[in-house]
Amino acid sequence: MPAKSNAKPDLSVLPGVDELLRTDTGRRLAAAAGPEHAADLARKCIAEAREQLLSLKNASTKAEALAAVENELLVCWSRETRRGTRRVINATGVVIHTNLGRSPLSADAQKAIRDAAGFAAVEYDLTTGKRGKRGERTEQLITELTGAEAALIVNNCAAAAFFVLTVFASGGEVIVSRGELVEIGGDFRVPDVLEQSGADLREVGTTNRTKIADYERAVKRSTKMLLRVHPSNYRIIGFTDSPSTSDLAALARKKKLLFYEDLGSGAMIDLSAIGLDEPVARRAIKDGAQIVTFSGDKLLGGPQAGIIAGKRKLIDQLRKHPLYRALRVSKLTYAALNATLEAYRRGNALNDVPVLRMLSLGTGDIGKRAKAMAKKLVVINGLRAELLDGVSAVGGGAAPGVERPTVLIALTHETRSASELAGMFRNSTPPVITRVEKGKVLIDLRTVDREEERDLVQAITKSLA
Repeated sequence: MPAKSNAKPDLSVLPGVDELLRTDTGRRLAAAAGPEHAADLARKCIAEAREQLLSLKNASTKAEALAAVENELLVCWSRETRRGTRRVINATGVVIHTNLGRSPLSADAQKAIRDAAGFAAVEYDLTTGKRGKRGERTEQLITELTGAEAALIVNNCAAAAFFVLTVFASGGEVIVSRGELVEIGGDFRVPDVLEQSGADLREVGTTNRTKIADYERAVKRSTKMLLRVHPSNYRIIGFTDSPSTSDLAALARKKKLLFYEDLGSGAMIDLSAIGLDEPVARRAIKDGAQIVTFSGDKLLGGPQAGIIAGKRKLIDQLRKHPLYRALRVSKLTYAALNATLEAYRRGNALNDVPVLRMLSLGTGDIGKRAKAMAKKLVVINGLRAELLDGVSAVGGGAAPGVERPTVLIALTHETRSASELAGMFRNSTPPVITRVEKGKVLIDLRTVDREEERDLVQAITKSLA
């Protein structure tokens, strides 16, 4: 029945909370969200219908009003659940996508998390039946892979940097190159960390050039540390200069100072073969860094973690500090990190660790997959697909300026704009995250696992059904 013009709607047709919760949607919501929250959402939907009349434009009977508010309840619940952490298909080609959880975990790491989700031997020695050392196996793997004497794991690399500076430089001066005073994602700035740690910052050199003599001239009685920070999210090119790790290590020994290097992205092996010139932890340790820190969830390809490795006496000092308990990680992090590091020890990281596998893909392999998928997509009503040469990004503040050549699937639609298509794909099940450039939706299969291809095609198909 058409809505009456110039007349106030009959609010008596609105359903009550109990009536709304007795609908199929209401019962499902109560089971999924709990009766109390379901009732709260029902009241909200009814109130919105009453105040704004958005859901009742064509409702003139109780049945129509109930159906309209029931639909609003479903929309409200769907909107709320989509805000949480959930699986998505990353079709952007950005490998370490910060907004999508950075590094996807390997199959072994995912299994390790499932195995550790129940009771697990975290601080229990299965041989002796007595209390064991937390994270001992994972720390051992780090020392084997880096050549460090000892290692410690905290909840992220920012925490690792703050921890090291607090314990070893508080109340003293830290010398750092002006060109390394970086800011990374989330407004995390090296100078701010130094300030919070209780250390005083001493900048040396210029933005593009810092020499070993600049560090040496800056050393005074209050100096406690030489700090080197890898600029993982930008590059200075052209007329540049900076001392090597070995030069800084030699100066630190000469002046009896601590030399700490923050490596950032966490390259555990030499990645130059795939175009990435990132500092490797083992090399930094070998060149004389007394302590290094790096991320677990970037180029290393594991869970979020801050890894600290170096001289045993320094690591032992960190372990005994009260701040360590506030920064230590959970059993799930240990489990996933342990499984990830095992792949490096086996020598299979390039195949087993998803981040490295994705970065290693060539255009030949991606092109074949893209061609096959494009054929499946063009049969969808109104959708057009073409293949374009393009580039993938490393992402995650790692290897700035480094791009990997790829083959893109470019989608357009007869009646839908590119932004509309991208929005529909984001709201599919599972959500598909794409790029939009020059009026086209771009899909890069570099970041789509082969096992996800079927889900990707189905999600797009259902979005346009």
